[in-house]
Amino acid sequence: MKFQQNTIGSLAVDHLPAGARNHNLWSTCRRKIIDTISCGGAGYRHTYTVHPPVALNPNNDEIKPKPKLESRSDKKSEKLSELLKESEVLQAEEEEVKKKVEVLEEMKQVVKRLQCGGNDDVLDGAKEVRRLAKDDSDARTTLALLGAIPPLIGMLDSGDLDFRVAGLYAILNIGIGNDTNKAAIVKAGAVHKMLDLINSQTEGLPNTDVCSAIVANFLGLTALDSNKPIIGSSGAVLFLVKTLRSSVEGEANSQVVQDCLRALYNLSLLPSNVLPMIEIDDFVPFLLTALGDMEVSDRILAILSNVVTTPEGRKAISSAHDSFQILVDVLSWTDSPDCQEKATYILMVMAHKSYRDRQIMIESGISSTLLELTLLGSTLAQKRASRILEILRIDKGKQVSETFVGSSGANVSAPQCGFVDSRLVRSTDPSKDSEDDTMMSDETKAVKHLVQQSLHSNMRRMSKRANLPQDFVPSEHFRSLTSMSTSKSLPF
Repeated sequence: MKFQQNTIGSLAVDHLPAGARNHNLWSTCRRKIIDTISCGGAGYRHTYTVHPPVALNPNNDEIKPKPKLESRSDKKSEKLSELLKESEVLQAEEEEVKKKVEVLEEMKQVVKRLQCGGNDDVLDGAKEVRRLAKDDSDARTTLALLGAIPPLIGMLDSGDLDFRVAGLYAILNIGIGNDTNKAAIVKAGAVHKMLDLINSQTEGLPNTDVCSAIVANFLGLTALDSNKPIIGSSGAVLFLVKTLRSSVEGEANSQVVQDCLRALYNLSLLPSNVLPMIEIDDFVPFLLTALGDMEVSDRILAILSNVVTTPEGRKAISSAHDSFQILVDVLSWTDSPDCQEKATYILMVMAHKSYRDRQIMIESGISSTLLELTLLGSTLAQKRASRILEILRIDKGKQVSETFVGSSGANVSAPQCGFVDSRLVRSTDPSKDSEDDTMMSDETKAVKHLVQQSLHSNMRRMSKRANLPQDFVPSEHFRSLTSMSTSKSLPF
């Protein structure tokens, strides 16, 4: 076949003219070249996959080919990249050191202006100290070491208000989170100078900015334990209480109120500072009456929790008008676990220490509130409420035993058979029931009313938790149980 095709082709070519014959050959070759380039030579070349040789061991097991060794160029590139990284790290460290040196030089210039500059330089220096020490703990330490604290405290003696305010806020920032600086500030006499600023202004209250800055400084300085006795005995407590009273009355912002309460709390942590507090006129009654404000109730209860730990503090709370009623009301209207826990702690300490206080608590209707708290309060509030109820129950049991022994005229060592208290048996005759009610003592009536009120309140709460309708009416059986219940049915 090939021979015939070639023969025919050759004949056909031979019969054509010479020019046309050359043109056909060139077009045929060009077409083949184009086809070869466009197809990548796939039609004319066959690619073979070359596999690495696989050696066989004597046991005819295949041996995996050895991994390809890294070339020298790869190793050189890795070393070069490591050197570049190290150089970048060194460069970053050098830049950081350079920045630190610049900041140190800036701080030196600031302190120099404070110590040796004129009025404008000192004022600008105090503002720079405030800026540098605001968010940088290292700057606070460095500025104190360079000697910035004494000239800042010296600015408090100036008659210029701007100097005082700038110095106070610079001192405030330089002592944030630094116990060493706080101790150095107090040791340099800052507390007495601050109080002198207050006492020097005889006409009304001091400037609001000065007052706010001093309160903020006392808050920070009282956080250090070693400063508490110094500040507590300096007269700062009286200033804080006066500022707190004026702030609550609306003459200052809420931040000053919170700072005053926190500073007083820090001071009250030291028992020796409690006596100067309660010696201030109406200090404890003022705190109790301010408990109605939810924004300050938690911090006031925290202060009273420290006050109640001392005998003088307990006496001050007990002698305050309606103190127990106010604390019981706090348990009733507040839903804050912290407030409930602090209030129950105060009441628990008072009940544990004084029989008279226990009687006042019972008269103020504390039992029903404590019963509710044992069911719905936080875990700690429940434990403290149960403890108070236990103390009151033991105290009441002693009263009942003494009354029974006094009426019988003899000591009773065992239950007497056949003895039944007629007050515990409900008659079926309504007229006799009304007669029994009239013959009841006021205390028995109060206990009966308390039990019924507590049971109804608990039933409403359980219905609410069970998602029962609001118009849910207890059954007649439940009503009969509540009407016949007495204090004997309670577990405490």
